[in-house]
Amino acid sequence: MSTFSFSLNATDGRARTGVISTPRGDIRTPAFMPVGTAATVKAMMPESVRATGADILLGNTYHLMLRPTAERINALGGLHKFMNWERPILTDSGGFQVMSLAELRKLTEEGVTFKSHIDGSKHELTPERSMEIQKLLGSDIVMCFDECPALPADRERIAESMRLSMRWAARSKDAFGERPGHALFGIQQGGLEEDLRAESAEALRGIGFDGYAVGGLAVGEGQEAMFACLDYAPEQLPSDKPRYLMGVGKPDDIVGAVKRGIDMMDCVLPSRSGRTGQAWTHRGQVNIKNARHADDPRPLDEACTCPACSNYSRAYLHHVFRSQEIISSMLLTWHNLHYYQELMAEMRAAIAAGRFAEFEAQFHAMRAEGDIDTL
Repeated sequence: MSTFSFSLNATDGRARTGVISTPRGDIRTPAFMPVGTAATVKAMMPESVRATGADILLGNTYHLMLRPTAERINALGGLHKFMNWERPILTDSGGFQVMSLAELRKLTEEGVTFKSHIDGSKHELTPERSMEIQKLLGSDIVMCFDECPALPADRERIAESMRLSMRWAARSKDAFGERPGHALFGIQQGGLEEDLRAESAEALRGIGFDGYAVGGLAVGEGQEAMFACLDYAPEQLPSDKPRYLMGVGKPDDIVGAVKRGIDMMDCVLPSRSGRTGQAWTHRGQVNIKNARHADDPRPLDEACTCPACSNYSRAYLHHVFRSQEIISSMLLTWHNLHYYQELMAEMRAAIAAGRFAEFEAQFHAMRAEGDIDTL
């Protein structure tokens, strides 16, 4: 079996392009990972997700452990077979969802006990249990179990949480063991405090991981504060390993993160927006529910080659959204995921050619110009 590895092909400023190699296929970086929380990217077939250009999907430990359970998925052949996706899968550890979704959460040194948001059943997640669940799922990239406090929070709370997460990271590494072909990523914490981020990064480097995530951002701090943190946080992590920014984001968030040295991102935004009538385009956001689209024969984005833009008008998309037809979610989600993957491909090409600054300027100029007839 081939091993997990990361190679950098080019840099432009702090922006990087390269390849993560796994036994299930290569992941071109910078990479955007569509979110398949419950073993499906909502409103999409797996082959359709692949057709957008996605090299990897994200699944979720918390949701899958509750339903249908990791044990059931394992008995049915693992997550790849279960959801008909044979390429790489990254699973997050469940820590963020326990913080944001679970009821009656109790945090101790050992882990977290909580009640399911689905049926109120009681569960416990520890670093060891999180590693066990992700192994049962068959994840290619496994995330350490961590604790992620919502921002804003006081420095003492952030420091306490970060140090607990570092102890949990060591336990996660021990529980992960030796699994050739599979990777374990550590998660940097520390809020918006540069010295706490540095302490976290030092602890993670001491443990040793196959990749490193910048965690604890996109949790309410705003873009300006997030970028200020990304001005130093990625550089605190090893340069020869992938750097993953968790839970980000909007297209301008993604461009700003790549500019600051991030290699991987994920977010529910493109699929969630598709279900609510929001389309992301080269000129910004289009709200297809607006009445002005009812007689518009143009595509969503004349520069886009996705099925929604190639075969359907804004008038049709407006009609099926207003009529609450399922095809609306399918077409708009496909378009959004296609746009996100096209954005990643454009950035990879720009970095390789040494023209990322030119790409960034054009990206912002087009969005500032706006959609025709929008205003």
